[in-house]
Amino acid sequence: MHIHILGICGTFMGSLAVLAKELGHRVTGSDANVYPPMSTQLQAQGIELMQGYDPAHLEPAPDLVVVGNALSRGNPAVEYVLNKGLPYVSGPQWLADHVLQGRWVLAAAGTHGKTTTSSMLAWVLEHAGMSPGFLIGGVPQNFGVSARLGGTPFFVVEADEYDSAFFDKRSKFVHYHPRTAILNNLEFDHADIFPDLAAIERQFHHLVRTIPGEGLVIHPTAETALKRVIDMGCWTPVQTTGEGGQWQARLLSEDGSHFEVLFDGKPQGTVDWELTGQHNVANALACLAAARHVGVVPELGCAALSAFKSVKRRMEKVAEVNGVTIYDDFAHHPTAIATTLDGLRKRVGDAPVIAVVEPRSNSMKLGAHRDGLPESVVQADNVFWYAPPNLGWDLAATVASSTVPTQVCDSLDAIIEGVKAIATPGTQVVIMSNGGFGGLHGKLAQALEG
Repeated sequence: MHIHILGICGTFMGSLAVLAKELGHRVTGSDANVYPPMSTQLQAQGIELMQGYDPAHLEPAPDLVVVGNALSRGNPAVEYVLNKGLPYVSGPQWLADHVLQGRWVLAAAGTHGKTTTSSMLAWVLEHAGMSPGFLIGGVPQNFGVSARLGGTPFFVVEADEYDSAFFDKRSKFVHYHPRTAILNNLEFDHADIFPDLAAIERQFHHLVRTIPGEGLVIHPTAETALKRVIDMGCWTPVQTTGEGGQWQARLLSEDGSHFEVLFDGKPQGTVDWELTGQHNVANALACLAAARHVGVVPELGCAALSAFKSVKRRMEKVAEVNGVTIYDDFAHHPTAIATTLDGLRKRVGDAPVIAVVEPRSNSMKLGAHRDGLPESVVQADNVFWYAPPNLGWDLAATVASSTVPTQVCDSLDAIIEGVKAIATPGTQVVIMSNGGFGGLHGKLAQALEG
């Protein structure tokens, strides 16, 4: 059948397109923002992309329209679908009906680390010869694609708490019915759709309600919000990670790049990998617990993680110019910014670290996380904040209290000039945004060459 996807360049919808194509459907799609890495991945798969939401893209009528959650009433394509009575469905519902039915679903949920943890888990199962299917909101470098059907009943999905579509305000993950569920952490986020943390906890409770009694729930002991979720009712065995949990890590290097894994106090193996940061050690423990649930012994899981290459846009080294290293990172929440910079600082020691941050997520634009921003960058030596004219709140006033030398810029050129003026050989530049950031990474690399 011909499936047309509205909002196809979102990480989730783009991955959905790959699966629909693999199932043998003709897949087309449109989006307001067609940019890499998703656009390149889709074009490589032979999926036709159209810029914008022109109703003409829906002529002749496709057999089914899959509507992304970024689209709302008033969008010309949405209005056309409704007026013409075209069959439509949300992305999560389509995934549940056509891909997940009858499979052993392993889901990674939480405010932070979903993409990395689901990528780790897919790789650990792959390394163990289990050929899993997966759908991940990013491109794991061990696979080079963000989704595939796989050759066995096992399917790893990044389970997002964001809503499903304009006509279905439930969190995406309630559609997935996982048997193995990782609940990584839980903080207030998505201020555009959730009024407070309690509202998100309620959605996580709905997820827990769908996990079978023969399944497994994995969560860290330190997360009080997740403890509240479990206390609302849980009918499934639980395993815990972190301090006081069944799964623990003993750091063999301060930056988290080398650690021993313990389960119920007994050593299970060591991980020696490219990643840094306590957050990634925590992700690894949850991943090993989930993999063990489907039969992968932890020792084999540790060996797989030692060969794990992370995900595109998760502290991905994108350039090294005249001794200056540039990373692309997706962090867009104060906690993620802080843990990422902490991991880098522990790895590079006293080397100069420059952070460049674009507050681009919907929650950031609403100013929901602004109080945490000054403190989030303490491990950097210099910070450049990007304040586009339409931000809607005073970024400069917010970060004025920062203890780190700070510049607030209203253009990419100003950021490039500022970084160029202070970057010396050995400097580490981390560019943090959940969007394309106007191609800043490439432009900065070019400027440093000159």
